[in-house]
Amino acid sequence: MAAGTLTAVPVAAPRVDRTAAGWAMALAPLVGAALGAAGAAVLAAAWLAGLPGLPSAVPALAALALLTRGLHLDGLADLADGLGSGRPAEGALEVMRRSDIGPFGVITLVLMLLAQAAALGALADASLPAGAAALVTASATGRLAITWACTPRVPSARPEGLGAFVAGTVPHWAAGAATVAVLLLAALAGSAVGAPFALACAAAAAGGLGAAAVLLAHAVRRTGGITGDTLGALSETAATAALVVAAAAV
Repeated sequence: MAAGTLTAVPVAAPRVDRTAAGWAMALAPLVGAALGAAGAAVLAAAWLAGLPGLPSAVPALAALALLTRGLHLDGLADLADGLGSGRPAEGALEVMRRSDIGPFGVITLVLMLLAQAAALGALADASLPAGAAALVTASATGRLAITWACTPRVPSARPEGLGAFVAGTVPHWAAGAATVAVLLLAALAGSAVGAPFALACAAAAAGGLGAAAVLLAHAVRRTGGITGDTLGALSETAATAALVVAAAAV
């Protein structure tokens, strides 16, 4: 269910209920790490073909968008339009339901993707292992933000939809365990570059999660809870912040 919900991989879940949803959202960082590894492979292929950092980062990020059908990016744009509309909760949710994309969504997408590409490009220019480690860390951190958004006391903004289905399904202990696992994974990935970068990757994961927490608090305050779009926006925000923190360390 985690793979089928968070990626474009056609996986049929044998069981679909809120209990399974809780486990799926708790395991979301594992799916994120796998996606990050796939993106890192594309980054390495482009870098080994002789491309510099930024041109290598673009196909790696494009691969991640392809593997997720752009769902997280779509959620980011929708939430940006909803929050940027300045409307009360119901009005903001109505804007988010629309299939089109408004100016706030376009601007947010462009700036977020530019930040991701610039940070990943700088990391790849510093060293290919640094870029690969940071991408795995960022991708896992992005999905860890989804895990925490599905813990108790975070309500759903609507009575239906993905947000309502997964809201409150992940126990705090499971989110905590997932956080420890992501921090260890980040440190392990960064250790391929050296001990300082191992700490930097762990700090990047913490920074990404903190950025997502700020956005989550604001989104819940404005819309009343989470939606599927909110989860996608949290993932992209956490991943971008993690890449930027990691880039600042090289």
